[in-house]
Amino acid sequence: MLTLHKSSFKHLSAAILALCCGFASTTANAQSTANTNPAPIIGQVDNGGAILSSEIALVVSLDDNQVVYSKNADVIRPIASISKLLSALVITRSGLALDEKITITADDIDRVKNSSSRLSVGTTLTRREMLLLSLMSSENRASHALGRTYPGGMTAFVNEMNATARQLGMTRSRFVEPTGLSPMNVSTPRDLVRLLQAVEKDSVIKRFSTSDDYSVITSNGRTEQYRNTNRLIRNNDWNIRISKTGYIRESGQNLVMYTEIDKRPMAVVLLNADNRLNRFADAVRIRHLVQNDYPSLF
Repeated sequence: MLTLHKSSFKHLSAAILALCCGFASTTANAQSTANTNPAPIIGQVDNGGAILSSEIALVVSLDDNQVVYSKNADVIRPIASISKLLSALVITRSGLALDEKITITADDIDRVKNSSSRLSVGTTLTRREMLLLSLMSSENRASHALGRTYPGGMTAFVNEMNATARQLGMTRSRFVEPTGLSPMNVSTPRDLVRLLQAVEKDSVIKRFSTSDDYSVITSNGRTEQYRNTNRLIRNNDWNIRISKTGYIRESGQNLVMYTEIDKRPMAVVLLNADNRLNRFADAVRIRHLVQNDYPSLF
């Protein structure tokens, strides 16, 4: 069992501050299509007293699917834009042409949270670009447009999201729309580990979720530059294969990653951190503790 001690964190402050500030580029790898039957997660460790900002956390060593850190790992929570990973998997498995042009319409405007978007109505991009912006920078209009233009429309798309979740063994997850703006999109850390295992095998999702930046020209003639919402992507100390952030008021600040720690594949799920930066600081804390304080775990 992994137990975190307050004394360990006194030595982490400087390291965490340094690691969360200056970042350089990192490169994503490509692999084959997703396996719909990831291996079961083994074991349960309860570290409810750990000093993390995130209310809910789960870290799994994917070499053997052993839980190495757990905090409220079976709680069902709104997951916000983490939903976009599943939306992307539906698109990549659909066989739809990624070079097909899609135009943002008034239907893609957020009526749930009234969030803003730099993708103005009338902007036309390829499905590939919409998928990239959805994963890399969590662009809600792009994600909604992907669902809207799916064969059968939004209803068929959401049905396929839920069917895909069931195929992956995400038995405690439910989805009502593709963006994650609705608090009715819910899951658990254990289900999200299964999702990470599946999407890591998808070369498109793998590349797009870890891309650093991309520029598009919108319908008003402006060039808009988008960046990855996960600042750890720009830190060479990390080898991140899958990344997604998410936030709505009901979910708190979220971060999920398929990454490597000491060359071992790890799924990291951090939900409901108390602010945007602390979700990244929590990831650094987990990584530091696994690397330096608990080598006997492996």
